[in-house]
Amino acid sequence: MITWRIGTVLSTGKRWRGATELTITLDRPLTLTPHDPATPTRPVHEVRALAYTHLVGNPEPGDALLVNVTALARGLGTGGYALVIGPASRLGEPLTDLPADPPPGPGHLVKARYTPLQTMVLGVDEQESPHHDLLRDADTLHDMPVVVADLHSALPAIIAGARHAAALAHQPPPRIAYIMTDGGALPAAFSRTVAALREAQWLDTCITAGQAYGGDLESATIHTGLLAAHHVSHADLAVVVQGPGNLGTGTRWGYSGVAAGEAVNATATLHGRPVASLRVSGADPRPRHRGISHHSLTAYARVALAAADIPVPVPSPPVEAMPGWGAALTERLRAQAGGLGPSPAAPAAAPADVPATPHRLVDVTADEALVETLRTSPAGLRTMGRGLDEDPASFVTAAVAGVHAHSLITRPTA
Repeated sequence: MITWRIGTVLSTGKRWRGATELTITLDRPLTLTPHDPATPTRPVHEVRALAYTHLVGNPEPGDALLVNVTALARGLGTGGYALVIGPASRLGEPLTDLPADPPPGPGHLVKARYTPLQTMVLGVDEQESPHHDLLRDADTLHDMPVVVADLHSALPAIIAGARHAAALAHQPPPRIAYIMTDGGALPAAFSRTVAALREAQWLDTCITAGQAYGGDLESATIHTGLLAAHHVSHADLAVVVQGPGNLGTGTRWGYSGVAAGEAVNATATLHGRPVASLRVSGADPRPRHRGISHHSLTAYARVALAAADIPVPVPSPPVEAMPGWGAALTERLRAQAGGLGPSPAAPAAAPADVPATPHRLVDVTADEALVETLRTSPAGLRTMGRGLDEDPASFVTAAVAGVHAHSLITRPTA
């Protein structure tokens, strides 16, 4: 079901690649009924809206827009926008200048299929693509390291870790491809993180896989996205993470991050080096996410059928002394990680489910220099509303996955 409104543009705000923020006033008030029953309902007339400019054009002040306010009405954090469906009128007059038809061109891959905003793109591997012959029989990543994570917020931290390792080794920053899966947001333009990383040249390529769309390259599956990262983008390493907006129901299997285990399998199938980044928190109020989140434990212990490297941070004393960390968290994290590794007897604090194929636990030093590199990220570091200084373990654990992945890069000898 969809909650509809007509909104009139009051002003335009931030712009980034493929998207524009707007402030709009609604034709009738919207009663916000938050997902959290403890939060009171309230009517609003003026809201933030988001227009994907490559789909709906460039709205201007005074334009009337048809908007979808469904997620906004429920107070969902990621969906906290009115999403522009299309223009309704301009300056009070019936609209006669809809966005122009796209020019004829190759591409027949339909994404967001059979929804009102389905879009057609050129798939990197489809028959009309210049890369089709290259990818038609491609079957290996030639040991390219692939970091897999659950939350989109891990992406800039993973990249920071890889760049940090390169700087320590006096090497140029690695070429990094991001494969955005469709577990969260479908449009790549929704991610200001990707836009900031691309603009700062921390990220070389964004590849949108499955129903996700709007990347530099489009792929039908994670598998073809990974192959494109290696064979087309010539990436040194790839990162596979869903777009913004993790879906979760508070159950073992009901969350979109379960796909992280499938990404491990895809990487191993294609002869890559899977690196499983742990979702960790020392500040999340929900017990199931403190230490190693149950999301990571389920994805890597139950879904991943292939062995992956699992980097575990070894914090220096100043890092362990940061707010939200502490010796107790380090102990808990290591005990939980022990259940994912080759130990014959899982510790008491480990998950009940031990993977059939044990993963390889890798200790990685996490010192103050790594934290300082995280602070240089061109994309804001936020996870579940918390920043680096509020929940350092979350970002540091993602960063050590990037550090380890960099150590797996194989470069041709002269």
